[in-house]
Amino acid sequence: MKKIIIFVILAIVCQGMFLYAQAPNFTNESEYYFFNFTIERIYPHTLGYVVFYRTTGNIIANTFLPREWFSGSASTGAMAFLRSGTEWPSMSVFYRNGEFSHVLLRVRANRAHQTWGMIPMNINVDEHFQNVTEPRLRF
Repeated sequence: MKKIIIFVILAIVCQGMFLYAQAPNFTNESEYYFFNFTIERIYPHTLGYVVFYRTTGNIIANTFLPREWFSGSASTGAMAFLRSGTEWPSMSVFYRNGEFSHVLLRVRANRAHQTWGMIPMNINVDEHFQNVTEPRLRF
């Protein structure tokens, strides 16, 4: 009999705790949002990276990311190297309050992977890295 009374009191106390729990506040939205793209090809260059990615309409588009974005502690770019596994390389572009914040490239560490490529010598892409302040994206 004592065990039943103790169990009932414990159940009532546990249920009463939920009455004092803080209600979730769904009005606090993050100031960040991002777009994630699948990388089809990435070409390293002395001035940066040329990234060919797949848009939401399944179209291949490209963007130019300057190398200085990926150096220093306060950089606007970061690169995460994927080891073996099934995850495909991707590019995430983050915005804060509607303005470009930073870009994250998840690429294969092994440069022999099919997503890494080399820009042919006869193609000049230097002018595409001039005055880039944010990625030019196609959705």
